[in-house]
Amino acid sequence: MKIKVAKWGNSLALRLPKRLADDLGLGPGAIVEVNQDGTRLVIETAPRAKFPRYRLEDLLAEMDRLGPENKPKFEEWGILPSEWPEEDWSDVAPKKDLQGAKPNRRKGAKRGTTGRRRA
Repeated sequence: MKIKVAKWGNSLALRLPKRLADDLGLGPGAIVEVNQDGTRLVIETAPRAKFPRYRLEDLLAEMDRLGPENKPKFEEWGILPSEWPEEDWSDVAPKKDLQGAKPNRRKGAKRGTTGRRRA
């Protein structure tokens, strides 16, 4: 396969066709090893980290194998208690006398008017 070398800033770049990148498991941000072997350029992909996959059946079987004496204690994760903060929030809290108050308007002014004429 022949690929054209392109300029990328002060460096040179090779653009891999999608099919080749997919076959190698490469995507944006992937790390590869690049070596020079005479006039050959060798690009090696890093081995992919394999994450363990668990099936619910296997996890339940392991719990049965360990027995009820190794069962973890129950922890309630529902509604967690929260306490009111001790700090003073009066500078950001709404004032009691302003709650539900209507905005000040000039007498006879219509909503959305500023009293200035448009140019």
